[in-house]
Amino acid sequence: MEIRRVDAHFAVAPQLQAGDMTRLADEGFTTIICNRPDGEEPGQPPVADIAEAATAAGLAFYFIPVSGGEFPDNAVSAFREVRQKASGPVLAFCRTGTRSITLETLANPDDRSVEDRLSRAAGAGYDLQGLAESLAG
Repeated sequence: MEIRRVDAHFAVAPQLQAGDMTRLADEGFTTIICNRPDGEEPGQPPVADIAEAATAAGLAFYFIPVSGGEFPDNAVSAFREVRQKASGPVLAFCRTGTRSITLETLANPDDRSVEDRLSRAAGAGYDLQGLAESLAG
């Protein structure tokens, strides 16, 4: 399991497994967000299995799937709401982590500047400079 910390309150990861949930709770995460649609590719674990394991480990679990490079307003708003109401550190995941960090950058739950959001994404290993113009406008 590869966790990429963005700051003390947020991290992203590639695909998680149900068996990862106890470890994530032990590491201090309180909330898991899945941004990957169920059944996106063969062999992907069902989101219901991950949600069940998260709940059993005492984690809040949210399913906000996005695909095709599209980030609809309702998904961005839902992501922002979950991030803002989380009781502790949040881990969001998708296939590679890119959709999750993009949602974080678009949702801007901590009301950061464009430069700060892009810098935090870059620090976690994601180049989102292509969003700079749309974020500034």
